[in-house]
Amino acid sequence: MKPGESAPAYRPYGSVEEYVLGCTDEIWTDRGIGLISSTYYAADVVVHGTFGSERGVQPVLEGTVTSISAYPDEVGRGEDVVWERRGADAFVSSHRVFSTATNAGWSPYGPPTHRRISKRALAHCLVRDGRIVEEWVVRDECRLVLDLGLDPAEVAARLAERRPWSPLELGSLPEDPLRGGVSGPRTTGTGSDTDCAGLVEMFEEVWNNRMLQRLPSYVSRDIVLHTTRGRLLQGHREYSTEILDLLAAFPGARVRVLDVVTHDDQRRGRRVSLVWLLTGKYTGVERFGAGCGQDVEILGTTQYVLADGKVTEEYRVYDELGLRIQIEQTNAEHRTAALREQAPRA
Repeated sequence: MKPGESAPAYRPYGSVEEYVLGCTDEIWTDRGIGLISSTYYAADVVVHGTFGSERGVQPVLEGTVTSISAYPDEVGRGEDVVWERRGADAFVSSHRVFSTATNAGWSPYGPPTHRRISKRALAHCLVRDGRIVEEWVVRDECRLVLDLGLDPAEVAARLAERRPWSPLELGSLPEDPLRGGVSGPRTTGTGSDTDCAGLVEMFEEVWNNRMLQRLPSYVSRDIVLHTTRGRLLQGHREYSTEILDLLAAFPGARVRVLDVVTHDDQRRGRRVSLVWLLTGKYTGVERFGAGCGQDVEILGTTQYVLADGKVTEEYRVYDELGLRIQIEQTNAEHRTAALREQAPRA
């Protein structure tokens, strides 16, 4: 145990990384699904994800049962765990997982296709006294749907009818995520503070102020970006084009950083994880389906690998399928309202 760490925060394991990887294996590989409620999640846990914010452990249990049944041979590789302490009895972890599986059972997308799928997820968890009390989880669900041979637009239309999306309940958004984000106050004064500040500044300058010419100040020339639909991009040109392609659909959008986590490791080096929220109106190119100028929000999580103060590799995860569901649901509501207006009055 290192000085300053508190055993109850990650019991019964010997370290944070062992806790995160160990409980994941126990639940998903060993199929100890009941451990979710008995051991690892608080009864009143809050999970922020694709369909909004859900309270209570039951949705976590149900989602796990459904997923394991749909992909019984799933293998999830824990790619990295970036974590920070949040007081004496708590920590926050950003757990990046890459999964492969065969769709041998029914899933929310329909009957088994027997096709191989792969996807990446980032689970940002606040753990207090051994239990997850809040989680911000983002999956590249669009890649999974494409691997199943399905049309994301058709899937989104079906899911918008069956399981409505609702806005995230994030509470008061942090004024200064470098001092304290949605997971709580941070311990400042570490050697990585400058790198974290640079990444928060990059969102403001490059994303919000559209100063894409400043990218070389933040990312290396040979930057490698892993992003949605399993794509791998490299270099400043492809990196900046990816940002522009998203903003083109939401021309007035702004991004706000919600949480910052950093960790140094002898083998992996310095990594920083950010949780962010993009909000804006769907008034640009209709990349995600027909739009009517609706407000949208995209919850995203990104892990960065840094060297000499610049990003050399980035893993950016957000749910394009969930975004389509938001848009489709609003379109359906507009169609319903229009029909009511057209209906003859008695």
